[in-house]
Amino acid sequence: MPRPHDLCARIQNAFRARHQRVAVDHTTQNLGILNILLRAGFISNVTRGTIEEPSPERFHQVGEAERRIWADLKYRNDRPVLAHMQLISMPSKRIFMDIGEIRRICSGRRAQTIKPLGMGEIAVVRTDSKEHEWLEAREALQLRLEGEVVCRAG
Repeated sequence: MPRPHDLCARIQNAFRARHQRVAVDHTTQNLGILNILLRAGFISNVTRGTIEEPSPERFHQVGEAERRIWADLKYRNDRPVLAHMQLISMPSKRIFMDIGEIRRICSGRRAQTIKPLGMGEIAVVRTDSKEHEWLEAREALQLRLEGEVVCRAG
């Protein structure tokens, strides 16, 4: 499985450099995390494309190595909507949480070594469910699914 630290770094750097859009590798992990960011309102659009451009038509014509996911970044009052994106679960120390621990970080209390989520902040959870593999922490809590807390964004 590819590591999500590359996605976190690319998005954060693109916001800091004031880019309009960013391209990341086409993987189900990146697509899942970007869809969560889209639903949370941190980015405005997600499109498939190639290395050169966001083009859904050309996406199927190129090889796997040239496929990319393009995300349109969102700014409000000339400031980035996404202030920070931090990796929680590292390759050397993966953080798995049960329902009670996910409830604690969502309700403003510390769980394990993870600080609670602040106002407007989300956490991305990877579950074992095939139907709901990538969820925001509050969605995982509603569906009563536990899993690995991958990253946080706010």
